[in-house]
Amino acid sequence: MANFPQRRMRRLRRNPAIRELLSETRLSRHDLVQPLFACDGEGIDRPVEALAGQSHHSTDRIGERALSVKEAGISAVILFGIPDRKDATGSSSLDPEGVVPRAIRAVRESVPEMIVIADVCLCEFTDHGHCGVLQEQSPGEFKVDNDATLEALSRQSTILADAGCDIVAPSAMADGQVQAIRVALDAAGHEEVMILSYAAKYASAYYGPFREAVKSAPAGGDRLGYQMDPRNAREALQEVALDIDEGADIVMIKPALPYLDIIARVHDTFEVPVAAYHVSGEWAQIQAAAEQGLIDGDQVYLESLQAIRRAGASIIVTYGAEQAARMLGSC
Repeated sequence: MANFPQRRMRRLRRNPAIRELLSETRLSRHDLVQPLFACDGEGIDRPVEALAGQSHHSTDRIGERALSVKEAGISAVILFGIPDRKDATGSSSLDPEGVVPRAIRAVRESVPEMIVIADVCLCEFTDHGHCGVLQEQSPGEFKVDNDATLEALSRQSTILADAGCDIVAPSAMADGQVQAIRVALDAAGHEEVMILSYAAKYASAYYGPFREAVKSAPAGGDRLGYQMDPRNAREALQEVALDIDEGADIVMIKPALPYLDIIARVHDTFEVPVAAYHVSGEWAQIQAAAEQGLIDGDQVYLESLQAIRRAGASIIVTYGAEQAARMLGSC
């Protein structure tokens, strides 16, 4: 009987070894970045109720947490800060002895070889929850003051680089933030510190658990004026192009799964590494469905990461990075 071409597809899938040999996409623990939440205080390892499996760690404990991440095979963490004190300008983010600089030094001391990424934004440090400094337009009406925000982000980035981070990750979506930060870093002698820009950060409803974790939900208004409209795709390419021109070393798309088309288009258009943030709402949905027995949580989670990798992201920031690394083994 003729060996018809359509039988080829079954032959290509007929056993695990062949499927592994022919797989088009390979997900590795080396692709993953584990977020960590640093808080003020001492002796704190406090579970985040809204974000399954995540905790706030005081800076005297976060080094131990980073060591656990490293032992699982993850080589990079991204740090977010939860300060005890918040104000209108996010001034604690500009303190060289603030929560994130202390966390960077603690991770460096505990795991010197760890790649340390530091988020650069004001939302975690302001009492109003917006990503920049606010300017009153009329009584009770405010907008983000872009110039004042750039100054704050530049100072914050230099302080984080002084503390020892390898990469700063500006997420405020302020116009010109990458250029301002690059100029400030270079002037401070930090030419080797990389910029991972949240270049296409959408004004998404998927951020809820994160905002609860760091208490950064806007006290008034919304972020539609500076984050991207979920309906737009070409705009993402424009934002990415601007950030690359300004000096971004890596560009980020956030969220990930609802924006796989954006990841793919950025990957196909630009010749820089592409990162994607598998955000808190994406993670929480999987965990909630798994708890209800509706899905195999581990397999759905790995499939989600494989989809992000297949779309073109070579770096995936994800809350289950340590868990995924243990499932992936030596890959």
